[in-house]
This record gives sequence, structure tokens and C-alpha cells, in this order.
Amino acid sequence: MRKTYLFLLFAVLSFPLAAQVPADEVTDNIVPNPGFERFSSNPIGWFYKGEHFTKVMKYWSSPTGASPDVFGPKVRVPASWAEKDFGKETPHNGGAMVGITVYGCVDGKPHCREYVQAQLAEPLVVGQDYYVEMWVNQLPRSLDVNNLGFHFSPTKVDITTDELLPLPPQVRSEEIVEVAKGRWQRVSGTFTAEAEAEYLLIGNFFDDDHTRVAGMDDEHLKYAYYYLDDVLVKKIPPILPVPVKPDDLTKIELEEGKIVRLKHLYFEFDKYELHPRSYVELRKLVSLMKANPSMVIQVNGHTDNKGADNYNMYLSRKRA
Repeated sequence: MRKTYLFLLFAVLSFPLAAQVPADEVTDNIVPNPGFERFSSNPIGWFYKGEHFTKVMKYWSSPTGASPDVFGPKVRVPASWAEKDFGKETPHNGGAMVGITVYGCVDGKPHCREYVQAQLAEPLVVGQDYYVEMWVNQLPRSLDVNNLGFHFSPTKVDITTDELLPLPPQVRSEEIVEVAKGRWQRVSGTFTAEAEAEYLLIGNFFDDDHTRVAGMDDEHLKYAYYYLDDVLVKKIPPILPVPVKPDDLTKIELEEGKIVRLKHLYFEFDKYELHPRSYVELRKLVSLMKANPSMVIQVNGHTDNKGADNYNMYLSRKRA
């Protein structure tokens, strides 16, 4: 994901204001695209690298080189995997779901640990209690394991290898998760935020030796594979106030010609649609403009230095 800063030049002139946050972004759930229904590109084919998943699934990414799978109406499962019943289950809701391998390293399963990662629509508030849940299903002959977990990170995880991520989950399934065929089961829990985490990762953060397993017989595969759908993260009342930092946009002193950097505007890689996380900063800008209705702004944007200059200029203008 490329991050673009917008530099705002203020001048004291009359300015009519008309701006609002899209209605579908105002929600208690701070996980964008929680049901994996929205795609950045058509999910045609099969994923062999983490970057394939990242390019297809909107607002989600693979934090490692391993490849989570997308299942939906346009996905064609290769025959060798279809024979193992991959993609035969129906989503918990909607028409799409994702699948990850969470156990099987000791038996040599390629990509034996897969994870999905999303930037939250707003950072966690330190001291705030949160409820988290996801719905899971299984590949019919999958092993049953525990340790399906949620980890909240202040920074994005991005490595090219397919290794285990030994991160401490704030919530995990302590008991083995065994799901009846054709059914979905909720994995949920609560925690108190200890850091202003921006990212959610889902998977098994423990090695095979520290993961409980059931179904080790000739009728089962040598690995555990779970489908995921309908991820939820929301605050539990009482709702704590969000701390305001000294350099927050709402704290700036306006001066004619002053350049103000919006620090938290995010876009998908190579696109100009705003990530939902950006609306936190934009709401502050709207409040600032409402409090100063005579203000006029000039908006400038830039991308990083990847790609051709002409294309980067085009992308910068579209984002601005």
C-alpha cells in the first residue's frame, strides 16, 4: 500500500463546505471488508504467493510469502486441490470467504502457516476493552487444532518468506476447534488494548509442537486448513475518549499560507481510492473547516518514487 501525504495551503478567503464520510464506513466494526466480499481485482485462478492474495483481496494482505486463498463465484480451484474438496463449503454470509493453513509444518506441508492482515479503520485506544470474533469452517478432511488467534500490531508486518509469525495473540482459541461439516463456528474473545495498534493479523502464531491437534489418522490430511468469514472488532462500553496528541490536526494554529501535512491518509497500492483508515483524519479536517468557514485550501499530493514520473504525477493528481 502506498501512503500519500496531502499538503494543505490555507488562505483566509470565503469557502463553501460540502463534505461527508460515506455512510457505509460509519460502523461499530473497525475491520474493513470484514466478510471478504470486496475485491481489488477479479479473483480468477489460484494463489501460490502471498502477493497474489494481497493484489486481489481489498483492504487485506498476506503478511508473509505464504498464500491465503480466496473462494468465491469466479474462483477456479485446480483439479489437484479440488480433489481434496477445497472450496466445496459455502461462505458464512455473502458469496466469498478466505482459507488459511494453520498446522502441518512437521509433515512438510508447503506454506504450513498462512495469515491474513488488515489495517483497521481506526487505531486501538489504550485501555479500551474490545470484543473480537470471526466465523470459521474447515476443509472436510482437515485436522482439528486450537490456537486460532488474533494479533494486533502497531506496524504492518511484511516479510517475503513463508515462516511462522511468533507474535503474541491478544485472543485465541484455547480449545481445539472442530466444526461439523456444513456448519460454521464462532471464535471470539475480549481483550484490553495495551498499544495503539493499527493492524489485525489472523492465524496460528504457535509452532506445531505447541499446538493441540486432533484427527491424526489415515482418514485425515496431514495439515489443518480453516475457512474464515465475517471478522468483527468493536469497542465494549464504556467508550474511552481518544487521546489527542500535541501534533494532532485539531491542535494546529491556522496561518495564511501555512502548510499542513495530513499524516494518516492511505491508499491501496497503485490506486487512488482512500483506505477507510483515512476517514479518521478527514473527519478532523472537516471539523477544522467547519470551524473556519472562510478558509480556502489548496490540496497537493505525491506518491513514492516507484514507477514512471508521468504515471506518478497522474496518480498524485487523482489522489489529491
